[in-house]
Amino acid sequence: MAFEDTFKALSDPVRRRILTLLKGGMMSAGDIASNFDMTGATVSYHLSVLKKADLIYEKKEKNFIYYGLNMTVVEEMMLWLSDLKGDSTDDKQE
Repeated sequence: MAFEDTFKALSDPVRRRILTLLKGGMMSAGDIASNFDMTGATVSYHLSVLKKADLIYEKKEKNFIYYGLNMTVVEEMMLWLSDLKGDSTDDKQE
């Protein structure tokens, strides 16, 4: 995972909102787009940035593509941030 792609993807409020929507389960691009006042092409661009960062994945079913949240990458980021912060219990033991 490239953290620079992940942080770039997370820097945009629209993409963060898409991730929040996907927290509730898989959605089609049309379902995602219905939550925004923007063109389908713009939503598609945001989805491609999220896919490049591996924050979402797609699953094709017949004529539809559904998007889901990739929790593995989210968990890796959380572990990295937690490690960066340090464990406050270790500081108390020294």
